[in-house]
Amino acid sequence: MRITNLLVAVVIGVGLAFTNVGAQRGRGAGPARTAQASAPVDLTGTWVSVVSEDWRWRMVTPLKGDVASVPISAEGRRVAGAWDLDKDNAAGLQCKAFGVGGVMRQPGRLRISWQDDNTLKLEFDAGTQTRLLYFNKAQTPPTEKTWQGFSLAEWQGPGVGGGGAAPPGPGPEAGGAAVAVPGGGGRGLRGGPPPKNLGAISVGAAVKVVTTGQREGYLRKNGVPYSERATFTEYFNRLPKTDDLDLLLVTTIVEDPVYLSGPFYTSTHFKKEADGTKFNPSACSTVPPLPAKK
Repeated sequence: MRITNLLVAVVIGVGLAFTNVGAQRGRGAGPARTAQASAPVDLTGTWVSVVSEDWRWRMVTPLKGDVASVPISAEGRRVAGAWDLDKDNAAGLQCKAFGVGGVMRQPGRLRISWQDDNTLKLEFDAGTQTRLLYFNKAQTPPTEKTWQGFSLAEWQGPGVGGGGAAPPGPGPEAGGAAVAVPGGGGRGLRGGPPPKNLGAISVGAAVKVVTTGQREGYLRKNGVPYSERATFTEYFNRLPKTDDLDLLLVTTIVEDPVYLSGPFYTSTHFKKEADGTKFNPSACSTVPPLPAKK
């Protein structure tokens, strides 16, 4: 099964181009509704990874120093080149590849549910990790940094409060420069520009998530680093169901002033399963890289 890069480009365009329709209509103030009650799309259920891109970096542990397609800084390259799996294991840092910067890319299953009316819970069987997405902006961040950091979420889309940021600068239709729309392979930016009818590609709205306050970890299993100063912006889109495909697409933008020289884009697909019987949590563990071919 293959997901086209054009689809990826379209969906991130959706996440970045939504406008606050409710505000434009001058909707009067009313009692606040919870995030669950106002959800324009249902993301709950059990989803399994569809590794249609970046197989070599996700399904196996890459060789040390393999930073291809990552906009790595000089310091990031140095740290990646010094990666030592045995030292991580001895220091109890097995989960560095399962933090917020790596867990979405780990092959496995994702279970989504509402922990309460304003908190979406993401449970991963890879590494037995849990992320909490807080729609309540008054939520207080923890005092200590954690593997998954602190995530604030909001619904974005037609008729949803909060709006969305427009792509920077005018597009080619208005005489401006073409906007680079990321595809699935890191900074390769594969895929063409999104079509004009962006709303037709997704079901309902997107969840925009911004995460900070995480411990330092790995973008990839082979020690490609992200720092505690990194910011993660994600868009969760449920795609239209076709035949046997019921897909969730998570587009991630990583910005890190320490280890990256520019934004790092990835797109990660999940397919919905009928139930959660195959959800099988396992401890954080990284298999050593295969020996390099001579």
